[in-house]
Amino acid sequence: MKSRQLANVLIKMLGLSVCLYAIPSCVSGILVAVMRPYNSSGGAEFLRIGSYAIGAGVQFAIGIAIIASSQKVADWLFKSDDE
Repeated sequence: MKSRQLANVLIKMLGLSVCLYAIPSCVSGILVAVMRPYNSSGGAEFLRIGSYAIGAGVQFAIGIAIIASSQKVADWLFKSDDE
């Protein structure tokens, strides 16, 4: 296996792990939304739940972007490597 191919695989694994780390934030936001009863401070509670969802969405999007650009990043890292 060439170093570019190995770098491509490792970068894709990094992107996948970033996507997987977004899952607990999303699940905890959903659980907080479902388990917590509505109260008089519903606006603040909604913002806190929304921050979980936004954070998880951004993290998931970053992971997808890393996976999509892994070939370009590997080529950039090993552009001087002529095997």
